[in-house]
Amino acid sequence: MTASDTRSAIDAIWRIESARLIASLARIVRDVGVAEELAQDALVAALEQWPTSGVPPNPGGWLMSTAKHRAIDFVRRSKLLERKHEELGRAFEQQEQAVPDLDTALDDDIGDDLLRLIFTTCHPMLSTEARVALTLRLLGGLTTDEIARAFLVAEPTIAQRIVRAKRTLSEQEVPFEVPRGAELAERLSSVLDVIYLVFNEGYTATAGDDWMRPALCEDALRLGRILAELAPREPEVHGLVALMEIQASRSRARVGPSGEPILLLEQNRARWDQLLIRRGLTALDRAQRLTGQPGPYVLQAAIAACHARARTADATDWRLIAAIYGALGQLTPSPIIELNRAVAVSMAHGPQAGLDIVDTLTSDPSLQTYHLLPTVRGDLLFKLARFNEARVEFERAAELTRNTRERVLLLDRASSCRSS
Repeated sequence: MTASDTRSAIDAIWRIESARLIASLARIVRDVGVAEELAQDALVAALEQWPTSGVPPNPGGWLMSTAKHRAIDFVRRSKLLERKHEELGRAFEQQEQAVPDLDTALDDDIGDDLLRLIFTTCHPMLSTEARVALTLRLLGGLTTDEIARAFLVAEPTIAQRIVRAKRTLSEQEVPFEVPRGAELAERLSSVLDVIYLVFNEGYTATAGDDWMRPALCEDALRLGRILAELAPREPEVHGLVALMEIQASRSRARVGPSGEPILLLEQNRARWDQLLIRRGLTALDRAQRLTGQPGPYVLQAAIAACHARARTADATDWRLIAAIYGALGQLTPSPIIELNRAVAVSMAHGPQAGLDIVDTLTSDPSLQTYHLLPTVRGDLLFKLARFNEARVEFERAAELTRNTRERVLLLDRASSCRSS
C-alpha cells in the first residue's frame, strides 16, 4: 500500500471511528474538548506509524486503545483532577485488572457513550449555530473546513464557534450524561432540532449556487439512525428518521440535468428511491405504535408519507394533509406551519381558500423576510389569473432568497406572468 493509499485509508477509518472514539474518551475525562484532543493524538500516532507498519487488522481498536491509554495518563497527571487522582487511579487499575481487553471494555458502553455525546453537543446552553458545528465536528467527523464549505461560512468563524462551544461546556461543567425525567424531553427536542436543521440545509440550501447539498442530508440521516438505535423507545426520534428517509427519497427527482430545482408536483416519481420510502414508512409505523399522541416530527412524517404513497401528484390526499397540518399547528403553533396548511388547503379546496389563509399571514413580523410567503402567495394569485399581482410577489421572493438556483426559478415564474 502506497503512502497515499494509507492516508486515504486513515481518513476513511477516522470518519467512521471518530465519534465513538471521542464519546468513549469523554466518559473518561468528562470534557468533550479534551476528548477530541486525545482522539486527535491517536490519529497523529496512526499517521506516523501506519505508513511504515501498515494499517492494523482492527484499526478502530488500535485507535481506541492508543487514545484510552493517553486519556488515563491525562487524568493521572491533570492538576484539575488532582483531588480525584487517587480515586480515579484505583478505578482504572481495577478496570484494567478485571478486563484486560480494553477495546471490549469500551465497546460494552459505546452506545451509552454516543448517546451522552449527542446530548452534550446539542446542549441548549449553546447557540443553535454552535450546536450544529460541534455536532458535525464530533459526531459527523467533518473537518472545520468541510463544515464551513457546507454552510458557506468562513472557516475561522466555524472554528471559533467550535472552540467557544467546547469552552462553554467545560466552564459550565455540563455533565457528560443522558438527562433524566422532565429534562429529557426538552433536551431530546434540542437534539432532534439540530439533526433536522442539518438535514434541511442539505435538502434545500438557504444560500449559494446549489439547490441541494446531499452530503449534509447523509450526515443528518446517519446521526438520526444512530439515535434511533440508541433511543428505541422514543417515538419522536423514529418520527424524525421517517421524515428524513422519505424526504431524502426524492433527492434524485428534485434537481434537473443542469442543477435547476424541480418542485414536488412536477417531479418524476419513478425516480423516487423506493428503498428509502420503505425505510421511512417502517420508521413511521414504529413511531406511531409507540405513542397515542403523535409529536411534531411524527406528524410531519405522516404528511411526507401521504406524498410517498401517492403514485401521481393528482392522487395526493390533500384533505388529509391539510388536517394533519391543522393538528400540527395546534400542537406547535407557527406561521410557517400555517403557511404550509394554506398550500394544502388550496390543493384540496381551491386557490382562493388557500389565499384567504395566506393573507392573514402577510403582516406577521416573523415572515417579513421569509421568501416562501410571497412565493406561495404568487403561486395562488397566478392560479387565480391575477398575473400582475403574482409577478410582484415572485419578484419580491426572488429578492429575499439567498439561493441562486431558487432566484432563477422565481424570476422565471415572474416572467411567465408577463406573458400570461
